[in-house]
Amino acid sequence: MRKILRKLAWVFITIIGILLLFIAISFINHRIQLNKESAMLSPIGTMVNVNNHQMHVYTEGSGTKTLVFMSGGGTASPVLDFKGLYSKLSDHYKIAVVEKAGYGYSDTAAVSRDIDTILEETRTALSLAGIQGPYILFPHSMSGIEALYWAQKYPAEVSCIIGLDPAVPAAYENYPLPSDAMMSLTSFGARIGFTRFFPAIANSSAAIHENLLSEQEKKMYRAIFYQKTQTSNMMDEVRMIRDNAKKVEEGGVPNVPMYFFISDGKEVPLDDWRDLLITYVGAANKGKYMVLDCGHYIHDHEPGMIAEESAKFIEGL
Repeated sequence: MRKILRKLAWVFITIIGILLLFIAISFINHRIQLNKESAMLSPIGTMVNVNNHQMHVYTEGSGTKTLVFMSGGGTASPVLDFKGLYSKLSDHYKIAVVEKAGYGYSDTAAVSRDIDTILEETRTALSLAGIQGPYILFPHSMSGIEALYWAQKYPAEVSCIIGLDPAVPAAYENYPLPSDAMMSLTSFGARIGFTRFFPAIANSSAAIHENLLSEQEKKMYRAIFYQKTQTSNMMDEVRMIRDNAKKVEEGGVPNVPMYFFISDGKEVPLDDWRDLLITYVGAANKGKYMVLDCGHYIHDHEPGMIAEESAKFIEGL
């Protein structure tokens, strides 16, 4: 019996040793690759100091109307993710993409992710970058909650909301959120570079998959992905989303025109996703929607059609 226990102990020790060695190798490789990739990761927009951390604001185009693109939860590089859509609008409008704490070129910072803090940081970043309202908001997914709250709290700053499969408050009543343990495990894997052993994950971005980026931009996206996967700010957003959504729910439907582009719902773990968005926008002043036969990142799947429809809606207000 003792011999069997000794053998089992050695097997266990060996397995732990191999695992620790793999973690060490992965982490060292990750640090080496991050150092190599740093050369291509100079911010392409303006860096501003907000709440004692750096935020990245990208702008292009010109015009009397400003479109603000707001990323969905966990999107590593909002600036590159939205490029396929905003590049089709920047000939006639001023474009702004705000990267929140923990996203893209912005710092990961020890800041609360309650909806008031998120909104005030976004507004301050735009102001410091010299971008004044009123704004036309283009929120994707989770940031739909932020856009609705913006219109509730500062209606004079929001001309309209063009939702890119945007979340509405009722969606988070039954939305199956990941557990803390699962998020922490994913974050740990990203921090030690485990994701580098599965390049298909980095290449699964819709912007890359739909070939909306140049080869250099694809490299940049992957480099940012390896830095900004499941950051602490992203995890805190998930932890607070139900409370944030409840606060927006209590404020009612804001009195601004809305146009929702709605996905087929297959990539969202909620059976009534489409119905919830249709019901919400149907209660809006000048509410309109279009259901698309594509995935959740609709701005990457149908950028041309969304750009054309958005411009028609904006000019018709």
